[in-house]
Amino acid sequence: MLKIVHAADLHLDSAFSALSAEQAAMLRREQRRIVEDIAAQAERISADLLLLSGDLFDSDRCFGETAEALCRAFEQTRAHIFIAPGNHDWYSANSPWTRMKLPENVHIFTSSAIERVELPELGCTVWGAAFLSDSAQPPLADFRANGEGVNIMVLHGDVDMPDSKYGYISRDDIADSSLDYLALGHVHKFSGVQKAGNTFYAYPGCAMGRGFDETGEKGILCGTVDKGCCDMKFLPLSGRKYEIVSVDISDSEDFAAAVRQALPEGCGRDIYRVILSGERSETPDIAAIEQALEGLCCRLEVRDETRPKIELWAAAGDNTLKGGFLRRMKALYDAAQSDDERSRITKAVSYGLAALENREGGTIG
Repeated sequence: MLKIVHAADLHLDSAFSALSAEQAAMLRREQRRIVEDIAAQAERISADLLLLSGDLFDSDRCFGETAEALCRAFEQTRAHIFIAPGNHDWYSANSPWTRMKLPENVHIFTSSAIERVELPELGCTVWGAAFLSDSAQPPLADFRANGEGVNIMVLHGDVDMPDSKYGYISRDDIADSSLDYLALGHVHKFSGVQKAGNTFYAYPGCAMGRGFDETGEKGILCGTVDKGCCDMKFLPLSGRKYEIVSVDISDSEDFAAAVRQALPEGCGRDIYRVILSGERSETPDIAAIEQALEGLCCRLEVRDETRPKIELWAAAGDNTLKGGFLRRMKALYDAAQSDDERSRITKAVSYGLAALENREGGTIG
């Protein structure tokens, strides 16, 4: 039974262009520390294999301290490390992979054709391939693993996306591959451990979010793989998170206080986008809200998606279909015997007005 750590899509040295220069530099430093966290986890479980499924770098260049951090982390683990360069960090004569002095336990796949590495001492064969540019042909077409022992593959590619230029992989190809575990990279969200035929496969997702399209916890996969069985679990890492929170300020007097209340405890190290919703007579002062909450989070971005407030019975006196509808509903509202009944009538008026005015339905206060 093999002990495995599987990570992908670290995107080291990302620009973080939406942040200030200081914040971007801070997050790049934290990305480097995440590499050390991954290596430390491999040592913690005495991993046999550390599988890195591409896009470790965000481009074909990297800072010197990033290359040093990567090499230092690799030296911290006794695991065999296998790297399949992806569409961001593809393998070429000028890529960071050729300029780094990597320790002997690291193997980088350097061909677009699938290569094999036999590890008889572990009773396994590891397969893999590399991107040689920012695109790749389907790598698993007609492939059948015939290695000794447990067959593992580390690969960057796109499952279930036939039109993708990023190494399309079909489920049929996975099922026909005779692999025991396929360690994938490219998709930035944890896929769950999947199975096609007798082959288990998974995307761990990116190791750290870099924008509001990569929200929530990010991490790696750790566990065991053997012939016919796979027990790989998602392990969150400690990187800063991007989160999106919606706050209804329809009944709020203090918008900044409403936002503060909606944010969870411990939000200080993470990056938040707060979307203001609901109906207001006045437009919220976004700059004033952000200023009032400065320092509450690593970075806080507030967006206004409120709607203008419409008085419920304003058109009841009009000699129109809308006016007639409102007068009838107002009579029912005034005769209602409970708050629950009045609430139902108010909601009915809201949707009725939306239909009459060809607007999106909702509650009108």
